[in-house]
Amino acid sequence: MICNASDLSPDQKVALETLLGRPVQDGEAVSVRTFEAATVTHERKLEIANDLRKYFAEVDAARKPVSEAEAEDILTEAMRSVRPGYRPHP
Repeated sequence: MICNASDLSPDQKVALETLLGRPVQDGEAVSVRTFEAATVTHERKLEIANDLRKYFAEVDAARKPVSEAEAEDILTEAMRSVRPGYRPHP
């Protein structure tokens, strides 16, 4: 469901602003969607985490050694490639 904020009733607008934690402007469009959360058992989560640990251990074993500064530069470059405004924290 997508509607213009200006088309909301006062009660709907108050409810939405309460959920968002900020005022909604009349020029904004509002989208509401519901979905069922995926149910993953605790055991499956542990299995997935273990598989990821194994995968990253293999990746780490295959990488060339670099200094901490070079590693930080590589990570910063990767972050900027997907988030152009990214700035590393001091």
